[in-house]
Amino acid sequence: MINPFVTSDGSFNRETNLMTSSTKPPSYYEATAIGRIDRPPLDGDARADVCVIGGGYTGVSAALHLAQAGRKVILIEAERVGWGASGRNGGQLHSGQRLDQEELERWLGEGPARALFDLAEEAKQLVKGLIAEHGIACDWQDGLIGTLHKRRFVAGTRAHVAHMMERYGYAGLAYLDRDELAAAIGTTRYHGGYRDATAGHLHPLNFALGLALAAERAGVTIHEGTRALDISGQGPMRVTHARGTIIADDVLVAVNGYTSGLLPDTEARVMPIHNYILATEPLGDRGRRLIPGNEAVADSRFVVHYWRPSADGRLIFGGGESYSKDFPNDLKGFVRRHMLSVYPDLADVRIDFAWGGTLALTRTKMPVMRRIRPGLYTSGGYQGHGVAIAALAGKLVAEAMVGDSSRFDLFANLPAPKFPGGRWLRYPTLVLAMFWYGMLDRL
Repeated sequence: MINPFVTSDGSFNRETNLMTSSTKPPSYYEATAIGRIDRPPLDGDARADVCVIGGGYTGVSAALHLAQAGRKVILIEAERVGWGASGRNGGQLHSGQRLDQEELERWLGEGPARALFDLAEEAKQLVKGLIAEHGIACDWQDGLIGTLHKRRFVAGTRAHVAHMMERYGYAGLAYLDRDELAAAIGTTRYHGGYRDATAGHLHPLNFALGLALAAERAGVTIHEGTRALDISGQGPMRVTHARGTIIADDVLVAVNGYTSGLLPDTEARVMPIHNYILATEPLGDRGRRLIPGNEAVADSRFVVHYWRPSADGRLIFGGGESYSKDFPNDLKGFVRRHMLSVYPDLADVRIDFAWGGTLALTRTKMPVMRRIRPGLYTSGGYQGHGVAIAALAGKLVAEAMVGDSSRFDLFANLPAPKFPGGRWLRYPTLVLAMFWYGMLDRL
């Protein structure tokens, strides 16, 4: 099996990993973007306290918080703000970490697990607070429903809801039996689930664009179309781009799944895969009857299905991953098959948009936040929890850069193993693993 992300000599292949804007199909989010402005590339040299590489949630949040702390910040983005996963995802804001609390407790012990839950709760409040503070028009909506695609998951989910109430005092969760769930999401496909009242969903690109505008008002300089080519030096560091060099005391590499060869050791711990989403035509009353509470929904599959109503009454549905450099030829048909497995009655509905993007997996299902060396930071690998955790990661990196790394270190101290197989075999190993888990989803 060929790894499209590395060349024949085992080195990183920039061209196949980073699609350009012209090669990606248009998204519903881009068609309904608010606050999209052109930001010119950086032409020549520059000096800043901090250089942030990457214009997604992590990078823009870090830049905003650093500027508010008095730092001079330059942010460079190879494409456009929100071009990657931050502007292409399902728009769902979840509670907790990607691992359930019970799994974190078994792995780390109750104290660290509780600290990580508290940070995840802060992440949700951070997103909501940023939206309110900066007046970001991103269609925030409370409510998220989790669904169980296998009957044997019911007992564990009931226990999890009780555990979160009794051990953590978290009252936001409520178990839904099969009939309650069917009434809430308009399908009998699932065996039960839960409602999370304090989670929710939003327009992800408009959230990213609103954060960028807030960062610029705080003093951040943002340059689009400016790809970092190399990072060298220490105290200060030199970030080389095509038309010059940025000198900065601190650097954050926040590119998530769009790895660029800048940090090879970190890239061995974060694996990019493609994921795909569609948006139907506006469904009107039919859509309102489908999900009467207007919540987002995500199921229990390893290769997860997730969906939500948009502000203009469409169904936005995500499902299906691929591991080659190219998107499926019939992207609408590819995702539509997944949608119809949940909602066969929507077979007559027109699909107006279908698009994809790259997310990042880690072996532990926890993000990789690391201090590579003094002054050089990175964060990525959010695995579907990026709306909340990536925004929080930017804040934690900013805290560390201004002198308090205690909260950043809660993540930085987590094990972050490399994918097995080195340059040659790590990608085929992941594909085999994802194929295996996909089979288990269907059994």
